Amino acid sequence: LLRIINAALNNQLFFKIANHKMKVVAVDASYTEPYVTDVVVSAPGQTVDVLVTFDQPIGSYYMAALPYASTFPAIPFDNTTTRGIIQYMGSTSQTPVMPALPAFNDTPTAHKFYSNLTGLANGPQWIPVPLDVHEHMFVTMGLNFERCETCPGLVRASASMNNESFQLPNTLSMLEAFFFNVSGIYTDDFPDQPPVKFDYTNLSLSVDPSLVFTQKSTKVKKLKFNSTVEIVFQNTAFLGIENHPIHIHGFNFHVLAQGFGNYDPVNDPKKFNFVNPQARNTIAVPVGGWAVVRFQANNPGVWITHCHLDVHLPWGLAMGFEVENGPTPSTTLPPPPLDLPKC
Repeated sequence: LLRIINAALNNQLFFKIANHKMKVVAVDASYTEPYVTDVVVSAPGQTVDVLVTFDQPIGSYYMAALPYASTFPAIPFDNTTTRGIIQYMGSTSQTPVMPALPAFNDTPTAHKFYSNLTGLANGPQWIPVPLDVHEHMFVTMGLNFERCETCPGLVRASASMNNESFQLPNTLSMLEAFFFNVSGIYTDDFPDQPPVKFDYTNLSLSVDPSLVFTQKSTKVKKLKFNSTVEIVFQNTAFLGIENHPIHIHGFNFHVLAQGFGNYDPVNDPKKFNFVNPQARNTIAVPVGGWAVVRFQANNPGVWITHCHLDVHLPWGLAMGFEVENGPTPSTTLPPPPLDLPKC
């Protein structure tokens, strides 16, 4: 068993082992239906557990990884390959076999891997998809500009969800504000929809001045304990298109469907997998596309949801959920520890 962990800050990664197949058995610590592949793709923070049978001729073989860089128009990135060597016992080989890796922008290969995974229904720790949905959200996300009077050109790079660019508070943590009922740290009016509807993935709108600017805020979506939330994550084409890995703190979620272009609320729900969808905590939303996830808000507190590309978090590609306490001591947020560092 190999547990492949993407610990990179800003790169999704292709991973291969020369001349060997891998059988995926879990992602993000949730079991999957066994899936045989010769390439694994992972976003920052994701994990993939694979079984490998080492049944090739005695020798040495590279395992190698290189970035999956989906951004269009392309931007500079660390286009290098990292390698490790698997050497069979008894091998005297000094020239390990190198796997043929995908091109850095091979979106079809990445999407095939991400979208073909399914959950191990009725297996260990399996949780069925909740069918009654209490909160429906449509969340656009991507890069933006932000007005800045002291910046060259009076603008700077930013990012947002539903055109709200998230800013962490600097006086008190959001979780402490929730526990002690302190106002003024954040607001609970994060919108369920973007402020305007438009052709989200149309590159000709990538710098439209009426759409591309965002504003800073510290907003959360308030959820009742044990409510079921369904989110359509919709990529936008502002400043370009890119695969954004979105991580929801505090919860696993089912990935019901994913695809390219603008989400179609009439036809795309017909593709939802309610039988054995993959369960994850980070979803790589397809470049210029969308993904639908569903989870049960059974963990009280304040939980951030953000892009796992490190550069995008300080720009504001995030939002939060405030989940109310449940009815029992075990479903109630405990007090902060006495040695909790202060802001």
